[in-house]
Amino acid sequence: MRPPADPSLPLHGIRVLDLTIVLAGPFASQILADLGAEVIRVESLQRPDVNTRGQVQVPKAMLAYGPWGAGYPNRDPGERPWERSGAFNLSSRNKLSMTLDWTRPHGMEIFRRLVGCSDVLIDNNAAGTLEKLGITWEQLSPLNPRLVWVAMPGYGASGPYKYHKSYGANVEALVGHTGLRGYTDSDATSTYPVYHADAAAASTAAFAALAALWHRRRSGRGQFIDLSQAECMVHHLSQAVMDYSLNGRSQSTVGNRHAWMAPHDIVPCAGEDRWLAIAVDGDAEWARLCHVVERDDLVDDARFATLPARRRNQDALHDELSTWSRQHTPIEAMRRLQAAGVRCGALHTAAEVLEDEQLAHRGFFEPVDVPSAGMYPFPAAQVQLSETPIHIRRPAPRLGEDNDYLYREVLGVSDEEYAELVSEEHIGTTYVGLRKEAGAPT
Repeated sequence: MRPPADPSLPLHGIRVLDLTIVLAGPFASQILADLGAEVIRVESLQRPDVNTRGQVQVPKAMLAYGPWGAGYPNRDPGERPWERSGAFNLSSRNKLSMTLDWTRPHGMEIFRRLVGCSDVLIDNNAAGTLEKLGITWEQLSPLNPRLVWVAMPGYGASGPYKYHKSYGANVEALVGHTGLRGYTDSDATSTYPVYHADAAAASTAAFAALAALWHRRRSGRGQFIDLSQAECMVHHLSQAVMDYSLNGRSQSTVGNRHAWMAPHDIVPCAGEDRWLAIAVDGDAEWARLCHVVERDDLVDDARFATLPARRRNQDALHDELSTWSRQHTPIEAMRRLQAAGVRCGALHTAAEVLEDEQLAHRGFFEPVDVPSAGMYPFPAAQVQLSETPIHIRRPAPRLGEDNDYLYREVLGVSDEEYAELVSEEHIGTTYVGLRKEAGAPT
């Protein structure tokens, strides 16, 4: 059965082969899927993608460990944990799933047929992974001269780091991002990885795919896009790079402080572990802040009267502001300061983000009924278009959920070949190892 589609969306009619893993690649293809593209996850029944779908079998001991157990609804992986993983369901909405073992000749033949009728191929595997299977630009381009291939390994498709393996935390460290995060009295061992590299590379990859599709519309030709996740991150460190280039100064951790703003800090609020972020740029804004906290005397205080003075005395500044902020909740403090034109924001917990009135007003979280997990709120698309509003049209696909549509309707596979592909264990909805272990049918 043909999956639901919205002809009004900008990328309706564009077919994307999704060979992505973990987060950076799946997030990139998710953006294209949200915009209406038909995104096909090509998955193997023989080799479960535990980095993306999650563990196939989850030991009970792992459920008690925070990061593992928290990935499943009610910390319950269920009988098919690869369809209950929170990370997979988040990054794979609006996509389709097709099973195929392309390491065998018949599977590779099917894959090549898919390439022939697709517009975009996107992968973020380590460089060399697809090469070993004979999947290269030189091999695929003749099959479909209009194909756009977005390859986004950690360090790009050339250079001495080409074949280096990576996760977001490794990329962030190598480009200097990790070295700038943290507090002045700590070293890199206490810096928590934020995986900013994944989101940065994903949005860049989606943009690059759209640019190449526009070029194809004018020229009729596809192209290979060589995207380095590391290089995407360097652009997010421009101030530090320019500081060294111009001044020979290598920046280090500054905690919550800023190169020229003061106060630029996190101050405690009423309640347990409640905080407010404040960022003040200039004397006029500083004066407004002083008025709100009923400390107009601080405006002319020699310690804080000028920006250089405030920067020299930031610890004392923190103590003065904390006396006021501790009397208010983060939301109360934010409302009072924002009303006076002072830039600040309450530090929300995850629960508060889900209930935030601004996000609720904009309909940012959409309820999605995941067949294997239940009804949960999901972050909506990152952007809304006035003429073609974007919504979550379907939850993340179950393994092999769209085999029938993709094999029969898209590729035109006959009943005889379909039965052959089933017998060869290309087509199915349960991983081969588990199926044989349980004696279950495909």
